[in-house]
Amino acid sequence: MSTSTILEEVHSFIREHDLNLSQFSMRLKINAGTLSYILNGNRTLTIDHLDRISEIMGVPIGHYYEKYIEDYLKERNPNWRRVGPFLRRCAELDKLDSIRRTVCLLLDNLTYSTSLFELAEEFFEKDLYGAAEILYENVAMSETRQYSERLAVCQYRLFKIRIGSDQAHNLKIAHQFEPYVDRLDEVLQLDALKDLANLYRSIRQWDKVEALALEMEHKAGIICLREHRSEEEFKEIQKRLSKPIFLYIAYAKLLCAAVYDGKGDYAKALQYTNEYADLSWVRQTDEDTKYWVDQFEKWSRANLYAIKIMSGEIEVLSEYVAYILDNPDEMITGLSNIMFAANRYHFDVDHILQEFHSKLEEYEHFQRDDNISIGIVYTDTYNKLLYNLTYYYIHKGDSVTGFNYLVRGLENSVIINKNANIIKFMVLFEHHRDEAQEEIILKYKNIISEVSREV
Repeated sequence: MSTSTILEEVHSFIREHDLNLSQFSMRLKINAGTLSYILNGNRTLTIDHLDRISEIMGVPIGHYYEKYIEDYLKERNPNWRRVGPFLRRCAELDKLDSIRRTVCLLLDNLTYSTSLFELAEEFFEKDLYGAAEILYENVAMSETRQYSERLAVCQYRLFKIRIGSDQAHNLKIAHQFEPYVDRLDEVLQLDALKDLANLYRSIRQWDKVEALALEMEHKAGIICLREHRSEEEFKEIQKRLSKPIFLYIAYAKLLCAAVYDGKGDYAKALQYTNEYADLSWVRQTDEDTKYWVDQFEKWSRANLYAIKIMSGEIEVLSEYVAYILDNPDEMITGLSNIMFAANRYHFDVDHILQEFHSKLEEYEHFQRDDNISIGIVYTDTYNKLLYNLTYYYIHKGDSVTGFNYLVRGLENSVIINKNANIIKFMVLFEHHRDEAQEEIILKYKNIISEVSREV
């Protein structure tokens, strides 16, 4: 990039194209008087003006942003009226390097923290997560030594933004964020506890899930039962929550049911499932509440079937399959439960697998094309299903199908960086290596060598 200023390049363009001020101003749709002040350096060039000039000069929007930082923002106390619009435009164009460089100019002056935090919240709401992450990170750095709620909010937003498919990475960011939960206000704490519990659930740290779920239930109960709170205050709290207040109590029961299901204590899991299935105590009647009450009723039905089938009550199998067919979003979890039970109690489910064969293939393609969304925690339920399918087919003597599922499961375990799953698939393979075809052995070696290089 040349060392000349933006204005010098604009003057050169005007001369090269033999334009006068009036002609150039008409092209830009800027008042000639205003343009004269800008070109003479008597008025600051706004980011809107710069974008118009870039378009007329035939360069990409954003081409001069680095020069803009040098020419107009790199001063002792940058003017927020210029900085704010510039950062917004950079965020829209995904010019993250320009955002980082601009924010670095502001770090020494704590008076910008509030403005940067508010802008980060704006970006977060607009799904401009890359830009928001940079701002939150820098605001957090400027407030590291303060026991502030703003610091806690920054850490919460960073936690949400950084959740991904890598479970080892997810565990790391959970540990980083957890100490800040208590610094959030009582309303935001509920969502933070829910999100943390979901993450720990995805990596099956059941004791953590239970502790967070019980804390969420306790704090939601306090908000619901606080006697001196007026109806207006309660409505204001509800507006700030991402879900209706009752959900945090009911969802805590659902999480505890998942904990005991994960531990194999199906009697305790059934107890908690019955508790969140009964929401007759919920008094709100708005549409959002009705929607979530219906969701919990649906989830409780699914989990009751799962608990029964995993306890060996095979007679509910046909009902469970019918439920899964009516609720496609339950397919992976439902089939995983069925396959686990089939392997445990040694019953044949070939007819069920045939019915879901095409849907499983579609899901496999979806998995490969899927993108990580903000705050979504990806569990390893699909991996559990692949493991149970591998086990089922190998022990039925269909090693071709079984090993194909094993390779998929091993690949998926590598993608989500779940070492425990990688080891499980490796152990299963080694126990049955003699039954594997040469093609499968080669694929297996390639995957393992890739893992070895990353260790």
